Amino acid sequence: MTHLKSQRRLAAQILKVGQNRVWIDPEKGDDVELAMTREEVRKLVHEGAIKPLPEVGVSRGRARILQEKKKKGRRSGPGSKTGAAYAKISRKDRWMSKIRALRKRLRQLKAKKIVTENTYRKLYTMASSGRFATVAELERYAKSHDLWRKH
Repeated sequence: MTHLKSQRRLAAQILKVGQNRVWIDPEKGDDVELAMTREEVRKLVHEGAIKPLPEVGVSRGRARILQEKKKKGRRSGPGSKTGAAYAKISRKDRWMSKIRALRKRLRQLKAKKIVTENTYRKLYTMASSGRFATVAELERYAKSHDLWRKH
């Protein structure tokens, strides 16, 4: 069985596929070699001596598995983060969650009469100016500056 170059070319045109996707039965190689016209090649396609191979694609299987893991919250550690420092959580979102926690704690302290109205207002403005990074820091400041109400 030689190259069958022209038969492969004709078959590709008939099957409307690329030449690499033309499968020629090695058993019937001699019959294919004798086929010179489009009609003869078409007859061999009908007989099954020449077939189009299936399209080869990239499997999505691995991608689906990764997607499932990410949905569960896996694979999101520091080594997987890309983009700018505030790409995942914006500066604004970070600020909002922090200030809300601080203001909530201040409201609780005022409601339980742990701090006076004056102290509450003072700490509130300090929190708004970005003085405290965490609720714990706010409480440490209040304790060290003796701002708890005397019973």
